[in-house]
Amino acid sequence: MKGIFKLATALLPCLPLLGAGQPAWGGKASSDIPELFMKKAEAGDPEAQNIVGGIYAYALQDWKKARGWYEKAAAQGHAQSMDMLGLIYMAGFGVRQDYAKARGWYEKGAALNSAESLRCLGTMHADGLGMPRDYVKARLLFEKASAQGSAAAQQHLGDMYEKGLGVRQDRKAAKEWYGKACDNGNQRGCDGYRRLNDAGF
Repeated sequence: MKGIFKLATALLPCLPLLGAGQPAWGGKASSDIPELFMKKAEAGDPEAQNIVGGIYAYALQDWKKARGWYEKAAAQGHAQSMDMLGLIYMAGFGVRQDYAKARGWYEKGAALNSAESLRCLGTMHADGLGMPRDYVKARLLFEKASAQGSAAAQQHLGDMYEKGLGVRQDRKAAKEWYGKACDNGNQRGCDGYRRLNDAGF
């Protein structure tokens, strides 16, 4: 039970990836995928491959085919597809859960400076998913993602400074990070800012 809770908590900052940048879709079968997208995907267009992967994942709930298209796009350096492959293996969507493979994909995405991969890789380090817990590495990754405006990473930094995880406890710095996360639409950041503000920080 503790393992399930740990995974659910770890996935929270990565869940905005689900559907991010993907088209709204009302189709119910692969035959409903627009011919234009499919032709471009089959011709090797990585953006089209990512879109087709998203349709298979979110609309058709066929994670095996989604993974295949994401892998094609990722092989051409498509960072968002790497983000999604990391999430697929981290959560076990249509595959056996595999933290090592998730980490590998997130590291590839992080090497391309993907904010999503950076923050999700940070989460794996912070929560010790498939690796020893390392708050210092997590903080560095969250800082890189935050520099790109990742609200979830900013909220995580607020948590780390408030609790003194991998850094000296500093509630004023925590409040500042929570404020940035809140300004970027992160409700947990808003809650943290309000809590510390009420406490006089």
